[in-house]
Amino acid sequence: MAAEGLRDARGPRNARRAHAHRARHAHRAARRNRARADGRGAGGVTGRPAPRLLLGAFALAALGDLVALLADSDPGHAVCKPLLMPLLAAYVAVRRGPRLLIVALLFGWGGDTLLLFDAEPAFLAGMGSFAAGHVCYLVLFKRYGEGTRYRARGAALVAAYALALVVTVALLWPDLPAGMRGPVAGYSVLLTAMAFRATALGFTAAAGGALFLLSDTLIATGVAEWPQPPRPDFAIMLTYLAAQYLLAGALLRASHQRIGTGTAVSSADRTTTTPSAATSPRAGA
Repeated sequence: MAAEGLRDARGPRNARRAHAHRARHAHRAARRNRARADGRGAGGVTGRPAPRLLLGAFALAALGDLVALLADSDPGHAVCKPLLMPLLAAYVAVRRGPRLLIVALLFGWGGDTLLLFDAEPAFLAGMGSFAAGHVCYLVLFKRYGEGTRYRARGAALVAAYALALVVTVALLWPDLPAGMRGPVAGYSVLLTAMAFRATALGFTAAAGGALFLLSDTLIATGVAEWPQPPRPDFAIMLTYLAAQYLLAGALLRASHQRIGTGTAVSSADRTTTTPSAATSPRAGA
């Protein structure tokens, strides 16, 4: 009887110890996951030159491209522009970002490269490459988006983006070349949908989507031969680079937050509930 009483007394104590052990294990697992996502730990910053060097190289290539545009240096632009998205994609890969984000950036690289050629077939192919990238972004926003946070404002946002789409296409339509009207209108729908869905990830992604929309709208006005502001090519590339960087950063954070919560909890205690987790592309600019 005494032995049974001792075991009964030890039961709650053992349960508390087991719970504390699982909590420590979960905390360590979360730290490892965050370090791995940030590029630290085994094979991270100490093991290879990864994230900061790649991000610095992207910044240098972006600066070089913008300077080349200001200096009217076509060779400089032709050298720097194709480097931009591969460097950003490599940064995402080293940070262990979503593979589909890498694919989206590489579709952007395809569009950037194709639009260096001053020909309508290359322009249409480049538009198609950017459109494929937008499809990737739409899938990513559905996967990582915080839909409930924006549900209350959903109707207003839908109305605002839909109005922007309709007005922009209606104004551009008469001045677009006949062969470009259909592709530009279709691309505009996809681009606007991407920009709207980006709002599900918060302000950073929403800003990235809006800048992408602005960048391609500037291009469309050039295709329609509207009067242009000073240095439109510079404005187009500046807004485009900011858009891709902001979208990539927002999706990296969203994916890392999911790694740092759901993965650690499920590995520590299988019995607990895991948290739930207008226009056309850059025409040679």
